[in-house]
Amino acid sequence: MFKLLLIEDDSSLFNEIKDRLLQWSYEVYGISDFSKVIQEFTEIKPDLVVIDIQLPKYDGFHWCRMIRSHSNVPIIFLSSRDHPSDMVMSMQLGADDFVQKPFHFDVLIAKIQATLRRVYNYNTEKITFKTWCNATVDYEKNTVTNDSGSIELSKNEIFILKLLIQQKNKIVSRDELINRLWNDKRFISDNTLTVNVNRLRKKLDEIELGRFIETKVGQGYIALEEEIQ
Repeated sequence: MFKLLLIEDDSSLFNEIKDRLLQWSYEVYGISDFSKVIQEFTEIKPDLVVIDIQLPKYDGFHWCRMIRSHSNVPIIFLSSRDHPSDMVMSMQLGADDFVQKPFHFDVLIAKIQATLRRVYNYNTEKITFKTWCNATVDYEKNTVTNDSGSIELSKNEIFILKLLIQQKNKIVSRDELINRLWNDKRFISDNTLTVNVNRLRKKLDEIELGRFIETKVGQGYIALEEEIQ
């Protein structure tokens, strides 16, 4: 049974979401003190966080930064504000998905299920390590290591890299990546994938591998395989 932390200060909406999630046999927790979100997060140890942007004390972006400073737990943002910048900011901070209010509960539940399935089921394959461009990609620890150092990737980033490496030197379409990542592209902005890939490439730059992920305009992305000298 998965534990979900719902960080929402609207009590009526919190209770309605909680009731819907309980029907799917999830354990659902809320926040009792919005000035101590991190302390309660640490105590609960949730498998997934659903967080509103507008909260008392500090906004959801602040708490996302705090959570991401020591955890890669999947995060889904909720927002009543109709600003594309909110979605971009969410993805840049490492969120896994974004839901605009008002929303249909079936959409939220589908996104939660897709995220949990992606994060906790994708690494059950026998292959744990992969060598790519003279680097070791660890699909369990979400790390990429080479002679220049080691980086840690988020769940979305390692999943994107894995999909690209599986078809290295071939173009993987944006539609395929979106469908594999979020299950239903109808609810995902095209910019969401761009933000995730750019964040992946920026991290790979730290160990001199960013240049091996290329954008093919109008088509998708490709992971090149470095020639071993």
